[in-house]
Amino acid sequence: MSLFSFELDPALAADPVFDLHKQGKMAIAATVPLASRDDLSLAYTPGVARVCSAIAASPSLAHDYTWIGNTVAVVTDGSAVLGLGNIGPKAAMPVMEGKAVLFKQFGGVDAVPICLDTQDVEGIIAVVKALGPSFGGINLEDISAPRCFEIERRLDEALDIPVFHDDQHGTAIVVLAALRNAVALLGRRFADLRVVISGAGAAGVAITDTLIAAGVHGANIIVCDSQGIIHGERAGLSPVKAALAAQTNYSGRTGGIGEALIGADVLIGVSGGTIPESALSGMAPEAVIFALANPTPEVAPAIAHKYAAIVATGRSDFANQINNVLAFPGIFRGALDSRATTITSRMKVAAAEAIAQIVSDELRADLIVPSALDPRVAPAVAAAVARAAERDGVARFLPAPVAPVSPAPTGAALSGASVSG
Repeated sequence: MSLFSFELDPALAADPVFDLHKQGKMAIAATVPLASRDDLSLAYTPGVARVCSAIAASPSLAHDYTWIGNTVAVVTDGSAVLGLGNIGPKAAMPVMEGKAVLFKQFGGVDAVPICLDTQDVEGIIAVVKALGPSFGGINLEDISAPRCFEIERRLDEALDIPVFHDDQHGTAIVVLAALRNAVALLGRRFADLRVVISGAGAAGVAITDTLIAAGVHGANIIVCDSQGIIHGERAGLSPVKAALAAQTNYSGRTGGIGEALIGADVLIGVSGGTIPESALSGMAPEAVIFALANPTPEVAPAIAHKYAAIVATGRSDFANQINNVLAFPGIFRGALDSRATTITSRMKVAAAEAIAQIVSDELRADLIVPSALDPRVAPAVAAAVARAAERDGVARFLPAPVAPVSPAPTGAALSGASVSG
């Protein structure tokens, strides 16, 4: 056998998942004809020089006369991929391709997967800054905490295009949308909710910040990590967890997840761990449980339903799937169309409100968020995000209303997901 050949296990070769991924899930496609000498002279030399000169004189023209205005980079270092952990850049590529396909399919946004062979904070920041002029936005993906916080913050400060870490904010936005509708259905108020968040990584931190911004009182939020409840007296807290302790759990409750859940109205799991049934028994009546770890929820839905009036997971095979695909295609569509320089807190809240509104007239316990395939979602989110960008003064262009993007039939999904260039 050749040193450079690889024989796939016969069982995998017959697997439809591997069949679908063969040669990747996306491709580059031209958007202009190249059938004649005139076509070549317009698309390339000598015509292209006129466009280059115009952009050199007025750099903002790049948004109109290159792919920049409709293209984002999906950037990872492979350090925190799905439920797989630190699997590295090559193994992360199928997920990043999948993200790019979703961008195209649901938001009409072209996306390029970029998997970096470094997990050094300074190295990642330097590479992405250098790549910045080629894109209209940066979607950071599957970068482990706490490095992800500094990477996003510094890139957002350095670049004049939106930088968005989807594992943080995409998750938090969809959680907020789902919780808004759950609260409405149960006749509760955000200000009265007692919330426990299991997980203090990227998603847990962002969800905490988002819920406080939305009106949940920090005093009534308890965050747990693998060591138990985070509180101000706990030794050895990282700076991120110390900040969590300062804005939550004012009563200083201590102990583990069981103690945290006593009297809780809401449990949000973003930890990947398992929460025992005995811990759930202390929750308040008519509780809400979002067990979002994939592929195995922290609480099995059958068990969660014993203690909660409303249950959600991150999986598509149960009701109420809380999935980031409800957020990121529309968020970037709205940010690109408005040529926003950043993505503000108000833009994120506007996205959550738009998602929630889609099903506000048809709420029931098993329908608190729209389907990931609902064609109404991305256009509604895009319009709300663009309006919020204008209100916050970060928009450089006021877009026309965004036309709905209908999902292609299943068999056409791959051909509809090509990256245009």
